[in-house]
Amino acid sequence: MSTQAGGPYLQAALFCERVLQENDGVLTIVRVIDRFTVQVRGPQASDALPPVPIGFTAVIILKTGSFEGKYKLTLTPVTPTKKELPAASVDLLLEGGEDRGVNAILPVQMLANEEGVYWFEVKLAGQILTKIPLRLIYQTVSQSPPMAT
Repeated sequence: MSTQAGGPYLQAALFCERVLQENDGVLTIVRVIDRFTVQVRGPQASDALPPVPIGFTAVIILKTGSFEGKYKLTLTPVTPTKKELPAASVDLLLEGGEDRGVNAILPVQMLANEEGVYWFEVKLAGQILTKIPLRLIYQTVSQSPPMAT
């Protein structure tokens, strides 16, 4: 697969809270996300980020150009310390026809245990189309003693 052969073309690649897809294929993307803030309060707070589950939706929109065929789209998270996490994938049918497109909507659930920027590699047939960043911020919040009345 080579994008020099007339496609496919990346129209959008982003993370959001959720996606509504109408019967006619039109998407409504709700709450675009590029960072998560994890707050830990009280005595369990520490300097190290505890493993925390995070969930969101990935939206990848492609225009096929003159490209046709069945291909696997993968989304591979890479941690701030460059560790590859398990990928999510979906099979796509690219129909060709300049302005034809395909919407890939992937629910993502991951256990994050590092603070910093996670890069998600978007690959089609093993070739990187783009990377999407997601920053994870860890904050410890000290609890104030209750005020006397």
